[in-house]
Amino acid sequence: MTDVDVCIIGGGPAGMVAGLLFARAGLRTTVLEKHKDFLRDFRGDTVHPSTLRIFSELGLLDELLQRPHQKVERLGARIAGRDMQIVDLTHLNVPAPYIALMPQWDFLDFVADAARRYPTFDLRQSCEGAELIEDGGRVIGVRTADGQEIRARLTIAADGRDSRQRDGLPATQIGAPMDVFWFRIPKVAQPENDTMGVFDTGILFVLIDRGDYYQCAFVFPKGGAEKIRAEGLDAFRDRVRAIGPETATVDQGVTSWDDVKLLTVTVDRLEKWDRPGLLVIGDAAHAMSPIGGVGINLAVQDAVAAANILAAPMAAGDDPDPLLHKIHDRRIRAVKLTQGMQKMVQDTIIAPLLASTEPMEGPPLPAKLLDRIPLLRRIPAQVIGMGFRPEHVRSPEAKR
Repeated sequence: MTDVDVCIIGGGPAGMVAGLLFARAGLRTTVLEKHKDFLRDFRGDTVHPSTLRIFSELGLLDELLQRPHQKVERLGARIAGRDMQIVDLTHLNVPAPYIALMPQWDFLDFVADAARRYPTFDLRQSCEGAELIEDGGRVIGVRTADGQEIRARLTIAADGRDSRQRDGLPATQIGAPMDVFWFRIPKVAQPENDTMGVFDTGILFVLIDRGDYYQCAFVFPKGGAEKIRAEGLDAFRDRVRAIGPETATVDQGVTSWDDVKLLTVTVDRLEKWDRPGLLVIGDAAHAMSPIGGVGINLAVQDAVAAANILAAPMAAGDDPDPLLHKIHDRRIRAVKLTQGMQKMVQDTIIAPLLASTEPMEGPPLPAKLLDRIPLLRRIPAQVIGMGFRPEHVRSPEAKR
């Protein structure tokens, strides 16, 4: 006997969207989220056009966009002191041709509310999926941290890059030459969004315009966090203040090291995403670099692909195990291409830039061409906004 059809470990973007889609198909679906709510300091707040299109296909886009967000239609950069235009998303042929900067707690709350409309959906918060229950070499459910046992026809691990459920599955380590400090700097809200990156000698700094504050990414060579902290908070704020006029209010945003969050960048991927009774998706299957802000959106695409492949057969009573490999087979090319591009950027731009000591002579030729020829800005827009092999919703909706 099983308690549910699908038990999902992790209430992040992959887990919640999978929960919505499987419940929408009429399957008894339980999502286990170890925290009591979604109000945590997320850094991945970029909802890209590929994800917004998914919600349009579900008939939920207008509702989603009622949640607090800012629109990013274009992305610029300051390279060697010169302001340039690099990306133009407005020409994408999608319902919402822009990036929505939405606090992830608002996004996850929205998905949870949408999923609760289906009677087969169950979100259990303050409930950590601690270990898998196995029988005869097959995963048959989850044991929670407080000792509950939930038996399921299928268990989905969507609990992030530190997931214990991925243990034993073959993985490829790609690595990254940098880590990131995240923090906020107050600003005056402006009608136009001013999200941009700053590139100069030894400097890579990202300013994400969140209305009345910048969400800032201070990028530094991997393993250098303690060295920067040892130099003192004043020295760190001086380095941030030197970025440009946008960071003049850093003293108001960074009053102690508690205001500065370390993101240790990890890039890897599983080469196999399943074993009998278990499917791994999202960051648990492939940890992405923050380059391009694509991690959330790849995770959502995984969830859509999983529901497209599995929901209808499971609703018909079929065994999901023979189908599990198809999710990896469909998604792995997009993951490899994205990580390959991220690694190229890491190796050819980020690592040399962070190690540089000689003054930059000026922007590189590709940046000059993007700035001079507006049509070219559609190329990075397609890669960032839509990614590779974006999914469409093809899973069924059960009658309610």
